[in-house]
Amino acid sequence: MKHHLTEQEQQRLDARIAEAEKRTGSQIVLAVIGRCDDYPELPWKAFALAAAAAGFAAVLLDRLPASWHGAATTHVAVAATLIAGAGAALLTVLVPSFARLFLDRHRREAEVRQYAESLFLKRQLFGTEGRTGILVLVSLFERQVVVLPDTGLATRLGRDALAAVIGPMTASLAAGRVSAALELGLSGLEAALAKTAPPSPGTDALPDAIVQEDGP
Repeated sequence: MKHHLTEQEQQRLDARIAEAEKRTGSQIVLAVIGRCDDYPELPWKAFALAAAAAGFAAVLLDRLPASWHGAATTHVAVAATLIAGAGAALLTVLVPSFARLFLDRHRREAEVRQYAESLFLKRQLFGTEGRTGILVLVSLFERQVVVLPDTGLATRLGRDALAAVIGPMTASLAAGRVSAALELGLSGLEAALAKTAPPSPGTDALPDAIVQEDGP
């Protein structure tokens, strides 16, 4: 498994988590995920688009004066089309930023949300006194952020409050600043929860270690 944070970043975030939990009366788990799905359709989408573009280019070349034509023209056009498609498909595997061009926004958001909800249950974040657990998940490939508060915090973290937390995090994540995004998330949660009287903190029932996973 690849570690997405350095040891120094983990230590700094661990200290910030402890501060935020003390100030808000909540229990916070941070998670950094490489990607939330394999997205097997992305290479095929890239192949289809590149092959179509190469095929269109071949049609345009076919309209050039006859001196450009030869017996091998059709074979060259077919080969160029297949090579262009295969090259684009390979790029989706090797270059994440290129693969993201073919990822539908709704699919991306749904997969990250589903992964976060699954992780919430798998790590038993509901097992806190007063149901005050919060999962803050960032997904690197999708460049998405999900904040999942447990039911004990539902009235303190509404939709607008969560949007105010997630917005700065997403911008920082898009710039490749993963640790900074998580710190912004902790600061945002502190600001949002400080607007209401925090409950008395219960027993620390959740592990303090930052969750780091590659994904499927």
